[in-house]
Amino acid sequence: MKQSIQKGFTLIEIMVVMVILGLLVAIVAPNIMGRGDQAKVTVAKTQMSNIANALDLYRLDNGHYPSTQQGLQALVTRPSGSPEPRNWNADGYLKSVPIDPWGNEYQYISPGIEGPYDLFSYGSDGREGGEGDAADISVWDVNR
Repeated sequence: MKQSIQKGFTLIEIMVVMVILGLLVAIVAPNIMGRGDQAKVTVAKTQMSNIANALDLYRLDNGHYPSTQQGLQALVTRPSGSPEPRNWNADGYLKSVPIDPWGNEYQYISPGIEGPYDLFSYGSDGREGGEGDAADISVWDVNR
């Protein structure tokens, strides 16, 4: 007569696996959790660098940067007002004006205080100042 053997895991084996998984999560999770905010700061810096490159191309074509009033939208559609662009590229300089990773518009001022223009994000809190991921990020702090 053949005996049937039931295969399965004992409660002890399942508990050991659960403890091991719990330890792995406790060790790995804190290292991964802080990366989201750091990644958003990196994205903001990359976007600002791309906007700065588009602003430089605009200046090469037109002899000046867009005014504060014309704003970053001047990189997407031909701006009106002063100063009038002389050789605005019919294809534009950006497909669209990006928003920062926290859902806010990038701030643009021309002429700027730190350079020919100021381009910055207020960070995660959307307000001036702050620390960590809430700190303001300026294009002039980004390695271009």
